[in-house]
Amino acid sequence: MSADGVTAVAAQAMMRRDDASFPCVTAPDHAPDHAPSSAPMGLGALLAAVADRHPARIAFVDQASKPDWCGRPAIAWTYAAAREIVARLAEGLQQLRLPPRSPVGLCMAGMAEAHLAFLAIEQAGHVPCLLPVTWDEDRLLQAVEAAQILAILTQGVLGAERPAETMCRVAMRYFPLRFVAAFGPHVPDGVISLDQVVLDHRGDAAALGTGPAAGLVTFALPGAAPARPAGPPPEPEGAPLPVRREAEALTAAAAGCLAPMRVEPGDRILSLLPPSDLKGLATGLAAALLAGATLECHPVFETGALSAALDQPVPTHLVAPAWMEAGFARTTVAGRLRTLAYVHRAPCRLSGRLPGRAGVVDILAFDETALLCGRRDAQDVGLVLAAPERAASPREQAADRTGLMQLRRDPDGRLSFRGAACTARMLHRGITLEENQDGWMPSRFRPSLFAGVATAVAEV
Repeated sequence: MSADGVTAVAAQAMMRRDDASFPCVTAPDHAPDHAPSSAPMGLGALLAAVADRHPARIAFVDQASKPDWCGRPAIAWTYAAAREIVARLAEGLQQLRLPPRSPVGLCMAGMAEAHLAFLAIEQAGHVPCLLPVTWDEDRLLQAVEAAQILAILTQGVLGAERPAETMCRVAMRYFPLRFVAAFGPHVPDGVISLDQVVLDHRGDAAALGTGPAAGLVTFALPGAAPARPAGPPPEPEGAPLPVRREAEALTAAAAGCLAPMRVEPGDRILSLLPPSDLKGLATGLAAALLAGATLECHPVFETGALSAALDQPVPTHLVAPAWMEAGFARTTVAGRLRTLAYVHRAPCRLSGRLPGRAGVVDILAFDETALLCGRRDAQDVGLVLAAPERAASPREQAADRTGLMQLRRDPDGRLSFRGAACTARMLHRGITLEENQDGWMPSRFRPSLFAGVATAVAEV
């Protein structure tokens, strides 16, 4: 699918939200007459499209235990209510008088307010820059300086942590950071209360998504991670590198995840991933809005809360870190799901995966460049990495088209990517660097092969 085809996919999502056979990857390679062809369309347009057709459909659901770790109520937001709040927040951001397309940081746990804030930054004409709320002050400062962030939206409380206070200290160390705003409670003096912004402003909800989207920035962490015998893999120790992605590239990455996950309108995506990087955003907020589904995030893993959520009689697609597979295998979780998607972060081992039943999906993230997705009962990622030509359909091969993402193994074994879903550029002091003139984006990874199957992805 070409870039215009991605626009057509999003346009068809707006026009055919109730079509259970929504063509995530089979849309035509030219936009139909009703598809916008010039201005990049962001996630706000997708939210508005569902709100127009199905205002009472649930868009975002908070984890039931949310009051315990952030002091805010757990709320289920309809698409109509979400559009109204996004419009109010966007109006408040516009009152800050930042230059158009300013980089605005978003440092929040995966709760409804974080999704609303992302959409508000986009609607205000700025560039959301996703900052993991788990990072310490020094690493946050490195990221803020690298992306030249001018304002940050965050939260007052996250368990024992005080993210808004941390951001105040970052602002003291980086003078160009002009505004810090936070959802309460415990909003420090000098920090804008986003709860008050919602109360004080009346944005134009009808205008949501009608303007061009400025794209987004996420942060890659190159370098080796320290070894850990069990549990979640630690983050690499390198300095964060900002990666710029246009709105269509995010939509394309989400479409590439929706294809194997087979999410239908009205389904629920239940995510255990933080919404602070490409893999969390493309499998969470972007995927849910593109499919017209409900998104429920569980930023704090609690067995009781997750079990209760899975007991809800809603078709559910669970997105979980790959290291949780062994634990889930000892439970009945898989039998209660439409899809169980395990997300891996390269470098990683693939040989330890359990034999997959229908409905198990692997999503492999290569830094902030690309996501390779496949069902274990078809188009398994281990087979695709060993023979990249498997990723292209016969129709695409015959037409010599790039598709959402094209993969190749270079002579030295290194993986490279090309296509709408992996169009990303490094930022250097606010300036994008064009490093892939031929369209191919080289990675720092290569697959380890055994008997025609990739058993691991290693660093070159």
